[in-house]
Amino acid sequence: MLTESASAHHAHDHHHEEAGATKVFGFWLYLMTDCVLFATLFAGFAVLHDQFAGGVTGRDIFDLKDVGIETAFLLFSSVTYGFAMLSAHRGSKPAVLAWLAITFLFGAGFIGMEIREFSSLIAEGHGPDKSAFLSAFFTLVGTHGGHVTFGLIWMATLMFQMTVLGKPLNAVYISRLACLSLFWHFLDIVWICVFTVVYLMGVL
Repeated sequence: MLTESASAHHAHDHHHEEAGATKVFGFWLYLMTDCVLFATLFAGFAVLHDQFAGGVTGRDIFDLKDVGIETAFLLFSSVTYGFAMLSAHRGSKPAVLAWLAITFLFGAGFIGMEIREFSSLIAEGHGPDKSAFLSAFFTLVGTHGGHVTFGLIWMATLMFQMTVLGKPLNAVYISRLACLSLFWHFLDIVWICVFTVVYLMGVL
């Protein structure tokens, strides 16, 4: 009976591992569609980046110091999420939750600074309706910010499930964390492109 029970348990774990691998593969496919979305937005920005309609340019409105801090927040959040995944594979639930909390704070700081930037620009009369350049800027950067916000909600949901609901750190949750890891690191790469193409080149 013990042998049969152990065999059934092993088969159950193997099934969850296969399901997790399939889920991660499916998420890779989703990220490919997101790549197409952002490629389209970057192409639109490339076409419209010099259409100012007599208004402000990137050199007039971009503050590289603040954007540099935003970038640091997102880069550090990828590092801390990496530590969360290492802890997950070691089976240390408290460490996973601690690193996820730090990652969440970095991500929230990034979004807070982006909201402040958008609010300031609109308050100064530089909203997305003022020129094609500003429309493309708000659309590209705002879409990335929307993705980061979704990632934060996803992260908070996983943390809630593992703390308040007491869900175990098993193969199912490790695969969910792995999918979020792919998503989070993908947003980091996209932001590096945004920083370079939109902000850095915009002030040159």
